Amino acid sequence: MNKINALIYFLAFSSGFCIMGIELLGGRILAPFFGSSVHIWGSIITVFMLSLSIGYLLGGKLSTRNPTLTKYGAIFFIASIMVIPIVMFAEPIMAFIFSHIEDSRYGSLLASMALFFIPTIILGMISPYSVRLLVTDHEKSGQVAGGLYFVSTLGSALGTIITSFYMVLAFDVNDIIKTFAAVLGALGLLAIVVSQLSVKERAVCLES
Repeated sequence: MNKINALIYFLAFSSGFCIMGIELLGGRILAPFFGSSVHIWGSIITVFMLSLSIGYLLGGKLSTRNPTLTKYGAIFFIASIMVIPIVMFAEPIMAFIFSHIEDSRYGSLLASMALFFIPTIILGMISPYSVRLLVTDHEKSGQVAGGLYFVSTLGSALGTIITSFYMVLAFDVNDIIKTFAAVLGALGLLAIVVSQLSVKERAVCLES
């Protein structure tokens, strides 16, 4: 496995970790206004599943247009920016929705849409774009996709357990969200830097 492929697997793993971490924290974010009953989690899971499905479609479509590691890194960077409003605007958004919608089922669903819909769509674009960057032999595309989704899902599992067992006990929810945003931004920057270095290396090889 070359260093570029290893990086892509690492980024997919990390994105899975962040996605599930943010989803779990969604319950804590909504709880002060809407409680923590099963329909609150139903709202959160529905929004995340819907958003991810749209992200998969958009990421797959984007990956057909001259895919590059730089564009891949940009997805992480955009996701980082889109996560920040969860911290900045969660309370006023939920207060407004809570005061206008009496039924907590629909209130929590709308709040989940307002807070998590856009960032999760962006995060959902990562997996199909990862597959496209990794596939160089169409005969092995299924194997590559399986390995990628294994790594990504493993990251999601660890994100679930570490966030719920340890991080929420040691840190404030907003601080954890900020950390996820910072990690996504750093990963995007890493991908862009590696992409530029690879381009320079290829140019040097051609000249020599």
